[in-house]
Amino acid sequence: MLRYIPLFLMTLILTACTSNSGSEASETASFDFPWYNPELSFDERLHMLIDEMTIEEKISQLVYDAAAIERLGVPEYNWWSEALHGVARNGRATVFPQPIGLGATFDRDLIHRIYSAVSDEARAKFAISQEIGNYAQYAGLTFWTPNVNIFRDPRWGRGMETYGEDPYLTAQLGMEVVKGLQGDHPKYLKTGACAKHYAVHSGPEALRHEFDAITSMKDLHETYLPAFKALVMEANVESVMGAYNRVLGEPACASKLLIQDILVDDWGFKGHFLSDCWAIQDFHTGHKVTKDVAESAAMALNHGVSLNCGNSFPALKEALDRGLVTEATIDERLATLFITRFELGLFDPPSMNPYNAVTESVINSKEHGKIAYEAAAKSIVLLKNNGVLPLDKNIRKLFVTGPQANNGTVLMGNYYGMSGNLVNILEGITSRVSAGTTMDYRMGVLEYWDNINPVDWATGGVATSDATIAVMGISQLLEGEEGESLASPSYGDRIDLDLPSNQLDYLKKLKMNGNGKPVIVVMTGGSPITMPEVEELADAILWVWYPGQEGGNAVADVIFGNEVPSGKLPLTFPVSDDQLPAYEDYSMKGRTYRYMTSKPLYPFGYGLSYTDFVFNDLNLDKEEIAADETLTVSVKVKNSGDIRADEVAQLYISVPDPDGNQPQWSLKDFQRVNVAAGSSKTAVFNLDRKSLEQFNEEGEAVLVPGKYTLYVGNGSPGERSQELGVKLVSSSFMVK
Repeated sequence: MLRYIPLFLMTLILTACTSNSGSEASETASFDFPWYNPELSFDERLHMLIDEMTIEEKISQLVYDAAAIERLGVPEYNWWSEALHGVARNGRATVFPQPIGLGATFDRDLIHRIYSAVSDEARAKFAISQEIGNYAQYAGLTFWTPNVNIFRDPRWGRGMETYGEDPYLTAQLGMEVVKGLQGDHPKYLKTGACAKHYAVHSGPEALRHEFDAITSMKDLHETYLPAFKALVMEANVESVMGAYNRVLGEPACASKLLIQDILVDDWGFKGHFLSDCWAIQDFHTGHKVTKDVAESAAMALNHGVSLNCGNSFPALKEALDRGLVTEATIDERLATLFITRFELGLFDPPSMNPYNAVTESVINSKEHGKIAYEAAAKSIVLLKNNGVLPLDKNIRKLFVTGPQANNGTVLMGNYYGMSGNLVNILEGITSRVSAGTTMDYRMGVLEYWDNINPVDWATGGVATSDATIAVMGISQLLEGEEGESLASPSYGDRIDLDLPSNQLDYLKKLKMNGNGKPVIVVMTGGSPITMPEVEELADAILWVWYPGQEGGNAVADVIFGNEVPSGKLPLTFPVSDDQLPAYEDYSMKGRTYRYMTSKPLYPFGYGLSYTDFVFNDLNLDKEEIAADETLTVSVKVKNSGDIRADEVAQLYISVPDPDGNQPQWSLKDFQRVNVAAGSSKTAVFNLDRKSLEQFNEEGEAVLVPGKYTLYVGNGSPGERSQELGVKLVSSSFMVK
């Protein structure tokens, strides 16, 4: 089929094919342009094409909205598309949970299936867009996803786009995103993925255009770079996007250390590097490292940037005239872009690329809805339960209240698509509760404004109900990217991590007027809320993130026991923001579960179930790991309750710490297992010596000799985990 080919190329392709269309060879027998000849290698074809371009034409292809070159048969192409948790900003698509919720699933296979579904929808939408002449932004096949920055500080408004605070978890899930998006064809890309924002980037949003992130070489290599390294070296990600900020004095989009020394020389990256949007103009307007746009464009190009999201690279003609760049460098950068377009099949007969066979029927299909539901259900974290959950769906009278109960916006997070199947939490509860239940709903309180009307009819509903479900928390009004969060006084960041005071006051009224009846709190949000008072007031707390189009159904099914909660926190919830280091400080000291010494409210990896799991029979196949050896670890996970459920077995390592600068413990592997009631399953992990390496202050990988402690259980180690009943077994081994 030819429907995805630009209209002005229809004639070109058709005339390039012979009348004997029964075979692939006859379909591609003659060509008006040699770069459309699929019998030649991609490398040969792209260099033929580049050799025919004028300098103006070359420069026109180095920006995100690349113009058509009709005389050479090159269609226009807009590189800027988004797929953070579904095809985004481009109309109808399945809306999966926000990535921070996907991080809570600890489920590699699920993430792969989600992004395989996303790339299916992307291919189908691209074909239809091309057919109707829509070549606009967000309608392409190159997706600036995933965001594998480390959520090092809970105040960062964009932390919801990440997979949490842990470098290993982020790397593992990020790789599955890339594999799902790019497919596994030996010749063609399904879509192009992008690892962003490289690197050491996690706020403050207000300063991102001028900020210099200062980090030690140890933190750089142990915390900020591992996910990027994995996506490049193991998942073969097609592109990498540079961040806005400087890193150790150099703009991230013109950093010799990050781009040339590490990304290209050490990791062997051969894809294309792009700037974050309008980041290059920050060189002269924010960072003040260049004098004008021509110098900024030259600096970026010379340091490895091929694609400019923004409007700086048109100044490369002036930079060339001033001797700041060479045409050879322009050609080199251009080649990395056109190889992507060739790998996407955009210069081949459509029948040669199997991904062109994907049809419109996949878009927001029932099958993809089922995956969205599974993801939402697995992402929900049960933080507290005094026995009230699950509720009986035949409850006599139920009161539902709170600002997020009937709010469809909290399903979507940011960078979202549009779905005709959004089910909010109130709708989900209504569809699951017995038809005989008397159910009342009142919003009761606004998200963060004080209620003006002094007459309160809502709180009275709690007094006569058998249980109250209060759906509270925050939305994109209070957290997000610079300019996105309309009610944020700090450019989308959350400098105050508390639950908005009006919500807390309302919860206190509900509890006071409830005559001892249970109050179940459902919390939305993409970042931690400091809520020790909520922990004290609520009988049960479910943290549901921004759960996607099926969020309401999944939340209701967990409440009524049709699903057993199995999500685990991918980040630490502090008791107070007093426990946090200065936001602008990029040292990892005191941050995340790996370095935080004060007790959190809820620790990394934590999440309750409706059943009980026991970990026992921990076995290490050797007492010492020698060079080139692998340590095999097995543990028995027993479901001692009376209901089948998932549990996430998590393996942590504590390394010898003679200098006092090593993490307390680090996640090294995890495995989601489904265990029948009264049964056991064995989880097996394999650790090699390289996975145990730390980095010194020079950025060199080192293996600290000595005794290592190993923990396996359903949460991270620590005093607070013990208080909350996290189950852990431990052992030790030697490294020499």
